[in-house]
Amino acid sequence: MATTKADPDTGMAPRELKPGQRTRVWVASLDSDTPELVHETSDILLEAPNWSPDGGSLLLNGDGRLWRLDLGTEAARPVEIPLDGVPAINNDHVLSPDGEYVYLSGMDGHLYRAPRTGGPGVRLTGDDGTLHFLHGISPDGTTLAYVEIPRGVDGAPGRLALMPADGGSGRVLDTGDGHIDGPEYSPDGRWIVFNSEAFTTAPGHAQLVRLPAEGGPVERLVTSGTVDWFPHLSPDGRFATYVAFPAGTLGHPEDLDVAVHVVATDDWSTPLRTYPLFGGQGTLNVNSWAPDSRRFAFVSYPLDGR
Repeated sequence: MATTKADPDTGMAPRELKPGQRTRVWVASLDSDTPELVHETSDILLEAPNWSPDGGSLLLNGDGRLWRLDLGTEAARPVEIPLDGVPAINNDHVLSPDGEYVYLSGMDGHLYRAPRTGGPGVRLTGDDGTLHFLHGISPDGTTLAYVEIPRGVDGAPGRLALMPADGGSGRVLDTGDGHIDGPEYSPDGRWIVFNSEAFTTAPGHAQLVRLPAEGGPVERLVTSGTVDWFPHLSPDGRFATYVAFPAGTLGHPEDLDVAVHVVATDDWSTPLRTYPLFGGQGTLNVNSWAPDSRRFAFVSYPLDGR
């Protein structure tokens, strides 16, 4: 499959499978220790599944494009969702609460909105000197939560910002020192959960936290020796998933031995399920819970010999 070229302004480009590497898309259930392999391919590197509102398919990005993978059919293959006027996208995309739209992060560092089933897209962010990486939308569909990073500043930490879902200027919330990523609203709209490096002195040691959606003190959700990224809450708010990287990891790189953890939100310290895998980047970047709050999807990237 042809690769989309890097964006000329940001240098960002879609990831590719390495020789001997495969994409495996999994669906796990709270009722089973064994996840189900729903798709495997050596043709394209797919990332970051969202679950469709009807529970029948997953939306994933790959090669800078958006794809739909129908579930319940053994021979199902990804079908491209055409997005007119939207540049190559990365793995930061979310669905509107009503399922009508998909909000996307472009490789150009801007945010876009398009119909979930395909069609014309619209750019939502202005030229404000920052890169925008989308992760959450409020339950009422009015506000986007994203990470803001200054353009052209190497090593600048990401900051939590909010903006109207119809477009406009963003406002930054105070989350203290240290890089943050993965901001996502709780289903009741009261909280924003994310990972933050503000609670430790070890470089890159991200931990899971939350703060009130209107701003306020940041609360650590769990203390761990792993580098924890991308907390995602189930639609009923009772459970969460996240990906744990080895201690000492900087950022959320690809091709590492990591683990996807499932916890109850009243006890983040005790995983209910743990799924070890080879992956990291692309495995669980966005919320991948099914509407029934009992299943979720994730992606691994095994290499020959592993």
